Amino acid sequence: MSRILVVTDAWRPQINGVVRTLERLADELAALGHEVVFLTPLDWRTLPCPSYPEIRLSLTTPGAVRRKIAALAPDHVHIATEGPLGVLARRAVKAGAADGFTTSYHTRFPEYVGSRWPFVPIGPIRRWLRSFHEAADACMVATESLKRELTEQGHTNLVIWSRGVDTAIYHPRDDVDDVYAGLPRPIFLNVGRVAVEKNLEAFLALDLPGTKVVIGDGPALDGLKAKFPAARFLGAKVGEDLARHYAAADVFVFPSLTDTFGNVVVEALASGLPVAAYPVTGPIDILGGTNGGVLHEDLREAALAALTIDRSEAVALARQFDWATSARQFVDAIEAKERRARDLAAE
Repeated sequence: MSRILVVTDAWRPQINGVVRTLERLADELAALGHEVVFLTPLDWRTLPCPSYPEIRLSLTTPGAVRRKIAALAPDHVHIATEGPLGVLARRAVKAGAADGFTTSYHTRFPEYVGSRWPFVPIGPIRRWLRSFHEAADACMVATESLKRELTEQGHTNLVIWSRGVDTAIYHPRDDVDDVYAGLPRPIFLNVGRVAVEKNLEAFLALDLPGTKVVIGDGPALDGLKAKFPAARFLGAKVGEDLARHYAAADVFVFPSLTDTFGNVVVEALASGLPVAAYPVTGPIDILGGTNGGVLHEDLREAALAALTIDRSEAVALARQFDWATSARQFVDAIEAKERRARDLAAE
């Protein structure tokens, strides 16, 4: 049908929600007949991001990015991130390398900066982000609450692009008694990047029975290990190994205040794992008004209450999130741009 170029600064070997979302998007778009190509840091020399070396920043030039896009000759460009590649791709498309573009708002970057460097004013960052995304034909956001939040900040071109979960991998399992063998129950689990913006200290500092388990790597790992020696830090896990750890736990605790969605939340739910979280963007869109988890300003109260939830309620909630639907929303946003272009040409 069409060739879609996705430009992203977040890419393998990073393990995070953005990378997983884009990988699954490519699979689903291919199933719909679209050809998907990527422009990523793997196309260039890179250097480590200050304070977060796992993230690689591309070393390239505006001309090189413009030539690369022109050579790929995409029918549509989607800019997924606001990093060096995203900025240069936006500049190239505006200069004529392709016919328009869409963006997505994956990271609440002002809040991310505020969690790491509280002395940095976030107002100018929000204004820059608004300018970045307003130049697009559409900016895709994962949830209605994020759409409302960004609308209040002046964004005008927002459309919903939700997320899904692979229930062929993430589902309840009976053969997981050995996963946490020897650890006191209940198991309170968190999965994700071990970084300050994930607010993991709010989870690890809770007075809870049993064992707290963290799966993931990141720049805050060593510091949190030293500060919370009773917790178990298991490193990064993927695929079947990760799925078994989800299914074997008792409650998934999601303390983040900055995520725009939380792919790990629906992975946990699909695994039959009730979720405890704060009532903020992401969790409130997934869990609000449902029986699959508990939202509360007191995270300890939420975690303890989640122990009483019927695990079948979590599974039923996860079935509402489908990657095929997510891909169709993405295509709808592109086709809406094309319809507008045809309408303008016909006037």
